[in-house]
Amino acid sequence: MKQDMTIARLADAGGVGVETVRFYQRKGLLAEPPRAGGVRRYGPEDVRQLRFIRSAQSAGFTLEEIRELLSLDRTNDRPRVRQLAASRLAALDAKIAELTQARGALERLRSACASGTRGPCPIIEAFDAH
Repeated sequence: MKQDMTIARLADAGGVGVETVRFYQRKGLLAEPPRAGGVRRYGPEDVRQLRFIRSAQSAGFTLEEIRELLSLDRTNDRPRVRQLAASRLAALDAKIAELTQARGALERLRSACASGTRGPCPIIEAFDAH
């Protein structure tokens, strides 16, 4: 496997900035290859891993969970991967329920504000009460 990319090219291939790559390296999510001729060189496996990290983050996984997923990538521990995915799905479902409830409350307040013409707006009053 040819290691011919600089950190800037790796970052570009992964759709992130150089500082993001360095951040992932500090967090132990990406390896920091040894210097060759004074410059670190990256290859296709580094791009794959960087894209994996970004995709997992988009799915809502924490950096710690991503670290575990990366370690599980080298095993056949499908039950643990399913468990992590189920946990993430439950967290997303809870967040969706919370946002749906908040949306409904705000919609009711907006309607109440639109229907009245006197006194303070119910939206302002609702936020003032908390």
